[in-house]
Amino acid sequence: MHSNLILIFWRRKFSILLLSTSLIIITLWFWTFIDTQTNSRIGGAHLWSDFSNAESTSKETHMLQKLISQANRVLRYQQQLNDNSGARIIAGGIPAVPAAAHRNSPNDLRIVRFVKGTRNPSEGKIKEVSSNTLSLVARRKKSPVVGESYLFEEERLKILENQQRVRNAVMEDLNQNNMDYERTLTSAERQTQYEHELQRMGVPVIASIGPENAHPPNERLVHLDLKGAPPKLNFLKHLLPVLKTLGATGLLIEYEDMFPYTGVLQGISANNAYKPDELRNFLETASMHGLTIMPLVQTFGHMEYALKLQGFEQMREIPESPQSICPSQKDSIAFIENMLTQVIEFHVRMGANNSNDAAAPELPIKFTHIHIGCDEVYRMAECDKCRQHSRHELFLTHVTTIANFVRTRWPHLRVVIWDDMLRDMTLTEMQHSHIGNYVEPMIWVYANDIYHFIQPQLWDMYSKVFTSAWAASAFKGAFGESLMIPPLQQHLENNMRWLAVIAKEGGRFSKGFNGLALTGWQRYDHFATLCELLPISMPSLITSLSTVSRGYFSTNPKENDLLRVLECVFHPDSRRSGHPWIELHPNSHHSQLFSTCTYLGSHVYKFALRLFEKLVEVQNYLSHVKDKSAWLSDYNLRHNFSSPIRVRSLTTNTPPLINELTGMAKEAHQIMIDIFDEHTIAEFIEQNIYPLIVSLRKQLEQAQTLLQRHTWPQRPLPFSRELIDLSLLPDYTLHKNEHHSEHTNT
Repeated sequence: MHSNLILIFWRRKFSILLLSTSLIIITLWFWTFIDTQTNSRIGGAHLWSDFSNAESTSKETHMLQKLISQANRVLRYQQQLNDNSGARIIAGGIPAVPAAAHRNSPNDLRIVRFVKGTRNPSEGKIKEVSSNTLSLVARRKKSPVVGESYLFEEERLKILENQQRVRNAVMEDLNQNNMDYERTLTSAERQTQYEHELQRMGVPVIASIGPENAHPPNERLVHLDLKGAPPKLNFLKHLLPVLKTLGATGLLIEYEDMFPYTGVLQGISANNAYKPDELRNFLETASMHGLTIMPLVQTFGHMEYALKLQGFEQMREIPESPQSICPSQKDSIAFIENMLTQVIEFHVRMGANNSNDAAAPELPIKFTHIHIGCDEVYRMAECDKCRQHSRHELFLTHVTTIANFVRTRWPHLRVVIWDDMLRDMTLTEMQHSHIGNYVEPMIWVYANDIYHFIQPQLWDMYSKVFTSAWAASAFKGAFGESLMIPPLQQHLENNMRWLAVIAKEGGRFSKGFNGLALTGWQRYDHFATLCELLPISMPSLITSLSTVSRGYFSTNPKENDLLRVLECVFHPDSRRSGHPWIELHPNSHHSQLFSTCTYLGSHVYKFALRLFEKLVEVQNYLSHVKDKSAWLSDYNLRHNFSSPIRVRSLTTNTPPLINELTGMAKEAHQIMIDIFDEHTIAEFIEQNIYPLIVSLRKQLEQAQTLLQRHTWPQRPLPFSRELIDLSLLPDYTLHKNEHHSEHTNT
């Protein structure tokens, strides 16, 4: 009797095991679901408890998955027994287990299900599986495909989905608690946290500049200096949406000789000046992007582009310098008025001449201000007529005369001048000239200590003369006349300090500050060589413009506008990586972010980084060979006295370096041809690459001269003749030197 019961139990052990396993799974799943719903409702006060529950849920899920795996193995084995009609019972009632049942390979996984029942002749009844159990198992699809999912896959997926829901709930609670925590902080505490994050990034920390008190300027102008390396207008058109995205409201365009003058002024336009139709199209595109236009026409100093030419030289203040115009000559005033008329009319009316249809409507642009320059007038009050007036009187009279001409003919236009020539004037002088009724000053300082140049008493004086003012920072062309890459951090600090100054000093003016212009000088004056090119300066422009447009530097990568114009293969997020998404360093030209992302002009910028490193390498090499080594110095060359072995060793790397620089010159042409014309590219190569190639070739020639000698004189060597000619040695050494030279030759 007992043996029969044991046999019956043994034959049904799989069904019993399955039932018990199913009940355990149902119980644990239901418990997990209830526990999850409870945890998801826990507030921020139980944040750490949420993490513990999530970890506990993960352990429970792992246990459930192990039970599911064991149940599937058992059921797979029973299915194989049911499908195998030749299954047999060996001695002791232990079934023969096929070898396949012991495999745990993914290739052998398949869905197994319970059959309704099997008739056992010895028992005479049907073994059926409970309907409750059948409701929990996934039916096997009628498909012979191998590799189908497990028996309890639906339940397992529900558990995993529930587990992810728990994690999401915990993260939402974490974010909510962070927000709640930040709300409890005082303004000073939030500012401290913000400044700490800036320090991690290497971004300058400016007191009172942060998200708590952001005051971006009303107008943000980007300066396009066209007097050096003027970009092709197609490139500038692609730049417009980028500037708009970063928060720019307008352009300050300094044409100089790139404007297409006509009539008697046609001769002052450069040979590669913009064509009228192309320029109109560019200005209309800028207007379509909602950008205002402020032309800049120099009318006093920096007049080299016109006064250098034959036929215009008679208007110079002094004959030997074309830097500034003489304001006492009638021809000078007529010349300036003619220039301003052509530029202003070109911008006021752009529709009629832009089409072959004479009846085409005019397409006005947003044009409210004209900038007449008047900065750095170095030569003034020096000719016979001008010397009859003081420098300040002469300057104020000239400015008010030109501004009155503009305001009388175009009443809707306001006139802007640079402020530097006003800084050493007295309040009485400016008020007596009524200059505040004619112009608005654009106060420019590119250094980090703005108050060093514009002190509080000067702010007070300006506010008593002018009702409003402009500010001017820089994103390039301010920290070195021949730099190739702008120092990004220094320009960013200059712009951030201007934000603080505008917020502090704007209240002095009755109408406040009109806006900020980010200048980008291409040359320091018309005769200077190139400084940083516009595409090479894009990282500096992007960083500074996005900062001033927001009123502070946003440390959140999801909110910072500069990331909107960058196409990165990664998504910078300091909260995930633990590292700042942008890192600036003092005296560094860039951040790694701009070396890995793509943006307008990025290929030129990345090339400039490589070229800069190569130029530094070559310069160090030349310095080492000539100044630090002892066999190719000027002394060796003057006396033609050196070791051939050493000379060959020192010049081994010279030919490869020449080849590398030659290749980079060709690469520069290929990379820049879509942005600049041939003349600009040639100037860039001649200024930056060509001089080092010349130095390397000269080094090879000097080395070859030293190598041609095969015998050398005895020491001591004769005195160098240059020392005697310059009286660096006593006269009596001359006779000794001649005697020594004769003896050496003999």
